[in-house]
Amino acid sequence: MKRTAQDILNFVEDNDVKFAKLTFCDIFGNQKNVSLFASELPRAFAEGVSFDGSSIAGFMNVEESDLVLWPDPDTMTILPNGKPFEGNCRGYLQSVIKRARAMGLVCNVGCECEFYLFETDEHGSPTRIPLDIGGYFDIPPLDKGENIRREICFAIEEMGLHPEHSHHESGHGQNEVCFRYTTALKSADNLNTFKSTVKAARNGLFASFMPKPLANQPGSGLHVNVSLLRDGKNLFDGAFTPDSEAGHFVAGILAHARELTAFCNPVPNSYARLGANEAPLYVSWSRQNRSQLVRLPSATGEFCRLELRSPDPSCNPYLVIGLILAAGLDGIEKKMPLPAPVNRNLFHKNAAEGLESLPESLREAITIAAQSDFIAKELPVPLMNKYFEYQTQLCHGYESAPDPQAWERENCFLKI
Repeated sequence: MKRTAQDILNFVEDNDVKFAKLTFCDIFGNQKNVSLFASELPRAFAEGVSFDGSSIAGFMNVEESDLVLWPDPDTMTILPNGKPFEGNCRGYLQSVIKRARAMGLVCNVGCECEFYLFETDEHGSPTRIPLDIGGYFDIPPLDKGENIRREICFAIEEMGLHPEHSHHESGHGQNEVCFRYTTALKSADNLNTFKSTVKAARNGLFASFMPKPLANQPGSGLHVNVSLLRDGKNLFDGAFTPDSEAGHFVAGILAHARELTAFCNPVPNSYARLGANEAPLYVSWSRQNRSQLVRLPSATGEFCRLELRSPDPSCNPYLVIGLILAAGLDGIEKKMPLPAPVNRNLFHKNAAEGLESLPESLREAITIAAQSDFIAKELPVPLMNKYFEYQTQLCHGYESAPDPQAWERENCFLKI
């Protein structure tokens, strides 16, 4: 049953809530929020909350800066006045979900998000000293993050997420918490909730979702898992043929992978991660193989899915999940043939010969995406132009910085 504005107002009154926080993302995935006294919520539901769109990266120009934030009591945004804002990435994801539904398909999504925990100095400022020197699946005392991961799991469970497991990842101070798959829109919402919860779990530590915060350690990925259902049947369950809907869906993602990279990997530092430590670089797929861009993990029944391994946590989840699903649907609509699986370790020298690679820099990724007919068809022109303009500024800032590491600390390490 969907919740209404009145349901929220009743809960606020019954539980003596004093404050409410309305959150949203700019087009680059950075979270923004405004806090309201609970007594202001009825007016917020009735009239929205105006804010300066020109102060949000990629939104509006100064001469047309007024925007209205409408609280969404459940999963559908109602705009009784005006027209939907073209920079509303959540709205874009909703439109892709609606498109899939019109094709008779349901897309469920689950995200696996990696992050690092660093010590802070005597002033509480972040350092680059990782919390521990543990590795993949290590236990205490090598793993010092067990308790904080448990706190994170309890916190996100209270907020309606369903954590499935957590563990120490491969890098020093690197961790992962996985939560159960759900609808595509809810999964994107959950990822934002998860990231803000991790950031808030201080304990004298600093959490970073920067793709590659330590040059000598593995990068942090955001693995996006997608299952596809028709009439309640998971199309990835069991073997499927290259000319099946599941095969066409995977083919669509592979066909558009290079065009998606500017969105899946949106900061210059993203490209230090790709191609190493189980982060893919080549456009290929197979079952179980973690060196592939797309793999089909070993699973049965409802848990059968594809896993796209290239995205990283600096991305906007609404844009990325929406574009991944749109690429797959494009594969189905055009009956794209699925290429043969690549059953070899692509991290070995010369193993990737003959395969197309992902872009090797953000500037290359922007160029490919800006020339893409698929991206031009999918995204509103103002959103697309603002996105590429901002990403180009990032490239220029990084490339012209006297100290690239200092630039990355200021613009990636401390902000992502």
